[in-house]
Amino acid sequence: MKHYLLLFSFLATVTTHAQLVTYPASLNTGLKHNDDYTVRVRSVGSAEWKDLFEYNVQVDMDNVQDASMVQFDMGSPVEVMVKKNNGLIDRVDIRPLAKGIKYAVNGNTILFTVPKPMNLSVEFNGDRLHNLHLFANPLETETYTKEEKGVMYFGPGIHTPKDLPNNLIRIPSNTTVYLAPGAVLRAKLLVDNAENVRIIGRGILDHPQRGVEVTYSKNVLIDGITVMNPDHYTVFGGQAEGLTIKNLKSFSCKGWSDGIDLMSCKNVTVDHVFMRNSDDCIAIYAHRWNFWGDVKNVLVQNSILWADIAHPINIGGHGNSDGMPGDTVEDITIRNIDILEHDEDDVPYQGCMAIDAGDRNLVRHVLFDNIRVESIQEGCLFYVNVRFNAKYDKEPGRGVEDVTFRNISYNGVGENPSLIKGFDLERNVKNITFENILINGVKMKDLKDFQTNEYVENIKVK
Repeated sequence: MKHYLLLFSFLATVTTHAQLVTYPASLNTGLKHNDDYTVRVRSVGSAEWKDLFEYNVQVDMDNVQDASMVQFDMGSPVEVMVKKNNGLIDRVDIRPLAKGIKYAVNGNTILFTVPKPMNLSVEFNGDRLHNLHLFANPLETETYTKEEKGVMYFGPGIHTPKDLPNNLIRIPSNTTVYLAPGAVLRAKLLVDNAENVRIIGRGILDHPQRGVEVTYSKNVLIDGITVMNPDHYTVFGGQAEGLTIKNLKSFSCKGWSDGIDLMSCKNVTVDHVFMRNSDDCIAIYAHRWNFWGDVKNVLVQNSILWADIAHPINIGGHGNSDGMPGDTVEDITIRNIDILEHDEDDVPYQGCMAIDAGDRNLVRHVLFDNIRVESIQEGCLFYVNVRFNAKYDKEPGRGVEDVTFRNISYNGVGENPSLIKGFDLERNVKNITFENILINGVKMKDLKDFQTNEYVENIKVK
């Protein structure tokens, strides 16, 4: 019996440790450390704290600032200790607020428990520009330790490919790219005219031209990686079909550094991502540049969006104004989203939930469901428009129809009025439903606070 108890104790210890995986700081040589916070984690019930490496990430193109980021993998509840290394603690916000994370304060340190994998922003004294981004990943179910057939492997450490055109790595069909925990790759990953490609792991793409570019390709998975401050897009999809993006984390602070931009793509799923970008977090377009065709069947869900500049969600810009009848953007579902910030001072590019149909596009069959908006610095909540923007369009959009906004909440003041406008009698907005919209605790009953015009029909508020 004594030997049995010892064996059980050993197995329990191994199991407990396996439920929390951290990445040693020694693996991150070459990336800038941020000393604003000291962060440690341990499995609930364990006595041993593990140090995390506090990465420096840059945010907010308006006035680029240094924020912090940590991450780890977990399979059971984890205790987190965050020590603030400069100044006193007057106030703490752990967002999204909907997660309901409770904390305790001890001097200049807070302690809280993360019950399951999730992404959080820990903010002290209302400072959202120098916050701590905490990414609690699920445990990896597929790992590699070396290059093998069909596997492109990047192990712990810095990888700076030499003599590559445009500093990119081209990925062929039927390939898995694995970025191990602690791997830092300074290059763009290009999937072009390929199929059955997977880009997985816990590694980082650091300051690439773009993060991942998926063009004219099918059946591509991006899962688990982090992209830090690319020159332009984090994920660029052009005429892709069957694209899945999961557990992606993104930071950007430069002009045109959108998060996920999809152009003429079909059958796309975006799930459990965290996007903090200095342009649109997620943009869904039709034709642009060398990419052609309608947009159909896009699902974005269970995600956190933080737009330091521009839109958290932008649908309907860019299309084929030279073709007849034009492009159609349809069957779009956006659900279970926390929008932590929207800040845009240029009125035509405002809207937490924006449908802005230009370039002869018709946008239809769109659902926004279960969206929680926490802060609007500048901008508005809803923006539904048939536009002509001379900077981008050759013609106005064809229209917007059959859109539902359901179970939307926002608490705040000072935002601009929401907008619903058509362009003319033929290019109008119709069949728009607002259902269970809660603004500062009060249910929306009508459009009296909206900007509208005469080219809008059949708007329902339930």
